[in-house]
Amino acid sequence: MTTFRPKFISFDCYGTLINFQMAEAARDLYGHLLDEPRMQAFIRNFSAYRLDEIMGDWKPYAEVVHNAIERTCRKNGVAFKPEDARMVYERVPTWGPHADVPAGLAKVAREIPLVILSNAMNAQIMSNVEKLGAPFHAVYTAEQANAYKPRFKAFEYMFDMLGCGPEDMLHVSSSFRYDLMSAHDLGIKNKVWVNRGHEPANPYYGYVEIADISGLPGVVGL
Repeated sequence: MTTFRPKFISFDCYGTLINFQMAEAARDLYGHLLDEPRMQAFIRNFSAYRLDEIMGDWKPYAEVVHNAIERTCRKNGVAFKPEDARMVYERVPTWGPHADVPAGLAKVAREIPLVILSNAMNAQIMSNVEKLGAPFHAVYTAEQANAYKPRFKAFEYMFDMLGCGPEDMLHVSSSFRYDLMSAHDLGIKNKVWVNRGHEPANPYYGYVEIADISGLPGVVGL
């Protein structure tokens, strides 16, 4: 792995590079209504419903958030208000990177083209990318691909746009369920798991583990 120099390094954006703050948004909205055990259950349900909402045909991310919050509120006995979902959706472009990201990305970007494949809307993503502090060769969204990860269609769109195959890529993510499982199934042998504590390790899928993006240059011998 350390001798592999990919044509492109592709990244998940939210959670891996950008500090994904859906749990914090849920706490801001409902923390005064729920004790801590119920709040933790709400956050787990919200995460699960977001994943469920993106598994079918593509729809705008505002609908994903709206539906996921509405279903989570129903499950947890909390009153749902559409304006709450809109507030969460509108927060997304304001989020910035994890502290380790800009320096690690900048070092790699000098040598290897960087690509983002994100479950985002076109109107959202560039505000986040601008905060990452490194140049990107390409930024691809679920809106462009007409599919959200973990669906293969999103990855296949990236391959088509780059004119390369899975053997040419190194894919970097903090999530197995959204990224690394699909990358494995599609034949991306070179993968990096950024262990941000979102999910437990799953060695079956074959990856190099790093604690944060500062470890990425070493993976590609920089």
